Amino acid sequence: MAKFKFKLPDIGEGIAEAEIVAWHVKVGDEVEEDQGIADMMTDKATVEMESPVAGKIVELNGEEGDMLAIGSVLAVIETDEIPDEEEEEPSAAAARLSEERAREKAEEKVVESVKAQSEEQSDEPEPAPEPAAEPTPQPAQEAKADHKVLASPAVRKRAADLGIDLADVTPHGDRVRHSDLDQYLTYNAGYHAPGRSAKREDETVKVIGLRRRIAENMAASKRHIPHFTYVEEIDVTELEDMRGDLNADRGDRPKLTVLPFIIAAICKTLPDFPMINATYDDEGGVVTRHGAVHLGMATQTDTGLIVPVIRDAQDKNVWQLANEINRLAEAARTGKAKSEELSGGTLTITSLGPLGGIATTPVINRPEVAIIGPNKIVERPAIADGELVIAKQMNLSISCDHRVVDGYDAASYVQALKKVLETPVLILAE
Repeated sequence: MAKFKFKLPDIGEGIAEAEIVAWHVKVGDEVEEDQGIADMMTDKATVEMESPVAGKIVELNGEEGDMLAIGSVLAVIETDEIPDEEEEEPSAAAARLSEERAREKAEEKVVESVKAQSEEQSDEPEPAPEPAAEPTPQPAQEAKADHKVLASPAVRKRAADLGIDLADVTPHGDRVRHSDLDQYLTYNAGYHAPGRSAKREDETVKVIGLRRRIAENMAASKRHIPHFTYVEEIDVTELEDMRGDLNADRGDRPKLTVLPFIIAAICKTLPDFPMINATYDDEGGVVTRHGAVHLGMATQTDTGLIVPVIRDAQDKNVWQLANEINRLAEAARTGKAKSEELSGGTLTITSLGPLGGIATTPVINRPEVAIIGPNKIVERPAIADGELVIAKQMNLSISCDHRVVDGYDAASYVQALKKVLETPVLILAE
């Protein structure tokens, strides 16, 4: 038997290291050739490392969350597939094979690393187990415990109504106040009265994989970019009417959401505002104003936020945009997005759909200089031609890099976008 050192292969041009996001084996396990042993994350993709040989795992180097340099030993496998004289180094053929497989994996998919909550999950929490019954305190003990806590009669009554023991509440001062009760209720969500679910337990979650990449990218964006956000209200009544008419006669084409129309309007208005569709090279001190619109589309997946890119969005009509939105969102959520579909964006749009809220202050996807966030559509009273009407309104936010985009430019751009969205026939005009 020989010991095969499986070294982390070159899994992408310019990649110097990768993060261990999951082990699929442990020391002592028997593995087959081509069996997955670990998931490794690079800047853009998570790649499954497959064993080039069959044998027994005798050593694993690193824990989940550790960074490993390309060429470092990932695992040592005891095998009879390698001659004894090659015990210290893997065969060239095996090394080439592992590198080829890794490259193929990097091009094909971004795999799951952390399980997140689905958008369709019920809002109702699962009932917690009934807390164990505790002995009823004796009157003398209860009086003694109550005596230690200073609080006004109103606070005591409120705590009693909520079933809260004042001894469990941390006062910020010489006595328990209503604000202390509020903080207690906020932290112990769900523990409001006897008979309801018990207070939650603390949970420690290691930040690894895509979640760590997101944290690093967002921190870098906020650290390097002076953000500002501008919000405008847009009347989309006519747009929604037109969307309804197009959907009623769409045939076998995809159902249109409002997103393709917003993207088409963005592309139509960008030529007059080249500073919005740009990227900024911090180190070189160079701003590139892009002619084509490669629109990043922030997409929530089970592993975290991924931004696939709609290439040449300016050349697509609303139906083509709808197809591309659906295709890229599905690829991102199923881990099948290619590396070239996850990079090269010039501007990003982020939408929470019906959860869109009143306004957003989205964080810029560096090195881009702007990000647009449409919010949910709601019906509100409005004045039209001197009469009160019910209009469908949508707030739209834009966050910009103040080093590149001035407030006047951002406001002017959004006003131009507002005009097109409120006169939707302009979207379809050539």
